[in-house]
Amino acid sequence: MKNYMPFYILLISLFSLHLYSQTTKIATADKQYANYAYVDAIKTYERVASKGYKSADMFKKLGNSFYFNAEFDKAAKWYDELFAVTGDVEPEYYYRYAQSLKSTNRTEKANQMLDVFNQKSKNDTRGKLYKKNENYLDLIKANSGRYTIENAGINSKYSDYGTAFFQNKIVFATARDTGRLGQQRHKWTGENFTNLYEADLDKDFNPGIPKKIKSKINSKFHESSPTFTKDGTTIYFTRNNYIDGKKGKNEQKITFIKIYKATLDKKNEWSNIVELPFNSNEYSTAHPVLSPDEKTLYFASDMPGTIGQSDIYMVKILGNGGYSPPQNLGPGINTEGKETFPFVTDDNEIYFASDGHPGLGGLDVFVGKISDTGVSNIQNLGADINSPNDDFAYIIDAKSRRGFFSSNRKSGQGSDDIYKFLETQRLNMAHELYGVVTDLETDEVLPNAKLTLYDHDLNVKDSTYSDKKGNYSFILDTDVPYYIRAKKENYTTWEQRIVLSKDRSKTNLPIPLEKSRYIVTVGDDLGKCFGIKMIYFDLDKSNIGKEAALDLEKILDVLNQYPKMKLDIRSHTDSRHTHQYNQLLSDKRAKSTIDWLIKNGVDKNRLTGKGYGETQLVNHCSDNVKCTEEEHQMNRRSEFIISAL
Repeated sequence: MKNYMPFYILLISLFSLHLYSQTTKIATADKQYANYAYVDAIKTYERVASKGYKSADMFKKLGNSFYFNAEFDKAAKWYDELFAVTGDVEPEYYYRYAQSLKSTNRTEKANQMLDVFNQKSKNDTRGKLYKKNENYLDLIKANSGRYTIENAGINSKYSDYGTAFFQNKIVFATARDTGRLGQQRHKWTGENFTNLYEADLDKDFNPGIPKKIKSKINSKFHESSPTFTKDGTTIYFTRNNYIDGKKGKNEQKITFIKIYKATLDKKNEWSNIVELPFNSNEYSTAHPVLSPDEKTLYFASDMPGTIGQSDIYMVKILGNGGYSPPQNLGPGINTEGKETFPFVTDDNEIYFASDGHPGLGGLDVFVGKISDTGVSNIQNLGADINSPNDDFAYIIDAKSRRGFFSSNRKSGQGSDDIYKFLETQRLNMAHELYGVVTDLETDEVLPNAKLTLYDHDLNVKDSTYSDKKGNYSFILDTDVPYYIRAKKENYTTWEQRIVLSKDRSKTNLPIPLEKSRYIVTVGDDLGKCFGIKMIYFDLDKSNIGKEAALDLEKILDVLNQYPKMKLDIRSHTDSRHTHQYNQLLSDKRAKSTIDWLIKNGVDKNRLTGKGYGETQLVNHCSDNVKCTEEEHQMNRRSEFIISAL
């Protein structure tokens, strides 16, 4: 026993040292992870994992590190390891895993993860959008093939992204500036901080040689995603929390990003750099873009009130140089994921990047329609612009349909690259709702019926009249609830809630109107005024039930209004059962109808009636003829023929 004691003690000591060493490495990585130093954390976690150490928490952080760096194929590897260890994880990991799987073309498994995510997350918008658009790949395919795309010719081996139009130039962010003294590297990406560069554009939007903007706008920290006023005298841009030589941090020593503004001075230099008043040290604001009329500034932020990881907001630019309070664009566009890099056109279209709406993986570019009630009719731009990786920062010239976007797709030169495009076919953002207004009973077309369209709050959005052939049409957004109401004199007002699907461009909605006032005379069927085709009895029964009584109350009301009116009540059956049986049953039902009316105050002298069994069939469904249930039902009918007025 003594001979083994020293070895036993040595083994325990070595094991303890090894365990302590690994635990220390994980603690170091955790600290780096919390401080957003993801590149350093990746290396530490990977070294520990390579030694066979397994931890769900470590695999989460490894997967997240690559996920947040948009290296989805590597993220998928570590999420594979995570789900091999346990499936008992927060719902968000099912979503991240699904997004990462898409980037490796494992779409079927990705959709399985999204199914689980939807079950676990319950009210998460991303899960609802997935279930609502389970055929999202078909929709993306339908929106594809509309672009010609090529490398913009201004990329480096570093990160280049986020273009903006500036007069006859584009301005973009790049990490290529490696030679400047004091230039810092960002721990998250491992690259230098980005500065703003510009390049001239020719008539076909081909950029020239990029040049760094010589201005105080560029600092030793990040600058990116500018937007300019049309007169070229004002710029809004994104920068780390750094101004007047001072770096701002929150209580946890984290430096977020902010939106700044600068103006062009008399020396034609950018000066008077100020941060916008809705910035904060406690959250980020980024990627500003001006509306075409320059009265609204759109941007992305994770400020309090954000639905997801980042949302798109807007502020009104006031005449006194101030700004309205930030307004979240709402759940029509924002999800629990990331929505970012907005761009707005003259057509009230907003382009943006999102990993919350159904896409191909990573960030995809989407377009939606801006209205007073929010953003609607959101569509994926298709598989030309979008890839399994991150695609974002889409801008377009509305006249030429030329533009630029950024992507970290595998065919690029650097971690992010800028691509130019020509949109050869516009995406159909409109949906036509059309139909014919008719008389419910006669199918006669009804001209001059007024049709009014309401939003979900019953505000009037549009109105029209049916033409001489009864036709009407509206142009609407998709995936937005509307109410359509039809009115015409002597007809009952008709209303229906509709939500139009974006997987087709037209929807036919016929509108049958029921008469509210009828002109009747001797020989007419009073029941047709109320759409009464038959008085319902239980099978093989002749007693009046609740459903039958409801229709008879309508007949009773008219008889009370017109005390001289007399009725001949006729009951008919189909051809099933024997002639004798059907005759007897119809007689009983006619008698029960008359008795109910008498019981409820109608003079018996005003009522006659009898059963006709199957002797007056209205179609071919006689004995031994095979017919559908609907065809037989046409023969089972009740008639209230006016015999006197």
